[in-house]
Amino acid sequence: MFIDTHTHFYDEWLLPDAEAAVQRALDAGVGKMIQADIDSTERPAMWEIGRRHPGVLFQMAGFYPGSVTADNWKDELDQVHSIFGPGPRNGAAPGPGDGERIVAIGEIGLDYHEGTDFVGEQKEVLRIQLELAARLGLPVNIHLRDAWEDFLAILKDCAHLGLRGNLHCFTASYEIYERANRYGDFSVGIGGVVTFKNAGIAKTLERIPLRHILLETDAPYLAPVPHRGQRNESAFLPLIAAKVAEIKGISPAEAESITTQNAEKLFGI
Repeated sequence: MFIDTHTHFYDEWLLPDAEAAVQRALDAGVGKMIQADIDSTERPAMWEIGRRHPGVLFQMAGFYPGSVTADNWKDELDQVHSIFGPGPRNGAAPGPGDGERIVAIGEIGLDYHEGTDFVGEQKEVLRIQLELAARLGLPVNIHLRDAWEDFLAILKDCAHLGLRGNLHCFTASYEIYERANRYGDFSVGIGGVVTFKNAGIAKTLERIPLRHILLETDAPYLAPVPHRGQRNESAFLPLIAAKVAEIKGISPAEAESITTQNAEKLFGI
């Protein structure tokens, strides 16, 4: 069984076909999939699709950096905190429902790719959510674009929190991976980019220990070869696993087994 550690069945590109896409993933051997949270506008759809597939779809909760503005960040954080009941903030976000369990705080992080208007707010949002994860004993799922140095500085300041988690859609250098692991216990999420021609992450992945490698699709985005440019699905995860196996010099079965064990351990699923 494979585990897709980062997907978005509720995304508007995938939601109309979500039920069939879940079944295609199961047919491909992807037995568990974790949906990353974005913000309050998309969260209800995430809860809804998740409820229909207990034990198959698992949910994160968090506020995505690309959604942060000067006007919304406090209310959005209130709503994230309210998911977990009484705490340091008060809010009224709809929760996931009885019996459901959040497996990570994510996807959270920093994203300067579209601009730096809200850098200060993004940093504050990240710090608060890292503290929430530590308080709850949950791993974090980190999204980063064009902001590694700021993230590492924050991670250094938060080293006392004993953070653990994964670096989603990791395409950075081995040095970045190593620096992040000075301040916590971080795996890397490897997705479709690893299958692209001349992808730099392939060389980096040679050096990253197997115990710190997770598989993800980020569906419906970043589909692996030979589906590059198309809508991505969790069903394509075995293609990513096969490339990881090739790079690491192990069998596809070993890549499946090791990455699944890694995901089960990190996310408790």
